[in-house]
Amino acid sequence: MMRHRLRLFTGEEDSAQDVAENVTVKLADISRALQDATRWNRTWLSDFADDEIQVSSDLYEILSTYMRLRPGA
Repeated sequence: MMRHRLRLFTGEEDSAQDVAENVTVKLADISRALQDATRWNRTWLSDFADDEIQVSSDLYEILSTYMRLRPGA
């Protein structure tokens, strides 16, 4: 598994030098963190709410169908 580095933002760095990197991960590697963040309403999750992600067409189809068919609360 690839090890990720976290960086502390101090406001002193030139943001023009920061280039967004794309990282390929398995859904299983991030699903537990996303479930926990959703369950506990973690603030950092909302920071990424408008970010776009890429998923395979078959996963998108399953997720779309699930959202349409899941029982109402």
